[in-house]
Amino acid sequence: MIHYRRRTVARALLLALAAMGLQLTVPTAASADPASNAWAKLRMCESSGRYATNTGNGYYGAYQFDLPTWRSVGGAGRPDQAAPAEQDYRALYLYRMRGWQPWQCAGMLKLTGDADARSKRVPSYADSAYIGGGPAPAPTPPAPGGPMPAWPGVVYAYGDCAAPLKAFQLRMNAYGYGFTGTGCYYDKTRTAVLDLQRANGIKDSGLLGPKTWTAAWQGKPPR
Repeated sequence: MIHYRRRTVARALLLALAAMGLQLTVPTAASADPASNAWAKLRMCESSGRYATNTGNGYYGAYQFDLPTWRSVGGAGRPDQAAPAEQDYRALYLYRMRGWQPWQCAGMLKLTGDADARSKRVPSYADSAYIGGGPAPAPTPPAPGGPMPAWPGVVYAYGDCAAPLKAFQLRMNAYGYGFTGTGCYYDKTRTAVLDLQRANGIKDSGLLGPKTWTAAWQGKPPR
């Protein structure tokens, strides 16, 4: 559970927001998700809207995730070092898992849940693009069609770059991961590999081996 200190500045910001209202011109939210201005108010209260915030007390980024909560929704690394669009996505993911409950500021702002609160529906990056605060992710290339490519015979690990990794990444777009197909194995690819391994009873080593490769095309959907 995320816990936050009540700050005088947060209360002042809340009064200012209430007085002015917060109008944003952004794409429309997915059905039932909170409006973009609700997210903007939450960010302002939590971090003054700064995605790179590191308070030094174990809470990070625009939404003041602690590390266990960040990782519970698939986040890798540290929240304040993640791109704004990635932080928005993990915040929506958390909302769909637990509603507004993790954020003290949501109670201060009197934000109310809706049909997606605690719905357990895993969002896609497209679902969270409306939230704002940074550039939306690049358009997602379609997953490659046709049969599963042959296993390349190499076990890939963090930091590797290879053409078969691009094929794996684009395949995982079928499950909403939003890869652009760099062919390089970094945090986002590791998250997809681990999700796939856990969904299919494969040892969650983070290594992209033959079982994980096959599961991407023939196994259970991740997450």
